[in-house]
Amino acid sequence: MILQMSEMSKLQAYHTLTQVVIPRPVAWVLSENDSGSLNLAPFSYFSAVCSDPPVIMISIGPAKPDGSEKDTYRNIMQKKEFVIHIAGSDLANEVTQSAASLAHGESEIEHCGLATTEFEGFSLPRVEGPQIALACSLYQQQDIGNNNQHLIFGEIERIWIDDAVVSEDEKGRMKIDAGAVAALSRLGGIEYQLAGDILAVPRPQ
Repeated sequence: MILQMSEMSKLQAYHTLTQVVIPRPVAWVLSENDSGSLNLAPFSYFSAVCSDPPVIMISIGPAKPDGSEKDTYRNIMQKKEFVIHIAGSDLANEVTQSAASLAHGESEIEHCGLATTEFEGFSLPRVEGPQIALACSLYQQQDIGNNNQHLIFGEIERIWIDDAVVSEDEKGRMKIDAGAVAALSRLGGIEYQLAGDILAVPRPQ
């Protein structure tokens, strides 16, 4: 089968990309609305892109169903700070439900029955439950594509990691137990891949 991308509608192209670029990590992004309430939404166009400085990227679609900008984009551009969580498989339902289109200012934290706790040294809290959280400030923003897809580059200021998933490797370096984190990976539609067997191979010589 050969798929000619130029012949697809933008919806068909999106559906195709999310089926073939798999698995994708999920950024569960907390931001603050202009009213002071907290917004929470998942994004799977997400990756680390630089180590010096430490920068991640999330890609945000240009509009909600009513044509307005998504709250996450608007909040980050206004407040310049946000928190990315790496959610485990135990939170799959909450991650999915937080993608619902709520009225502006209505908090997904409350909608999903979640709780937050202080993120020490950062202005925003983190969600209780995920074992990894990244405190980020806006580093750069760019638009790309025919529909102004928003690329948000965030500089990671602090990382919180649950001590229960941290140990040391044979060289004394930090090692995170990926199996214990059990991070959700996005597939197509509303399907996720759960953490399974971990394959460790020898380093290149």
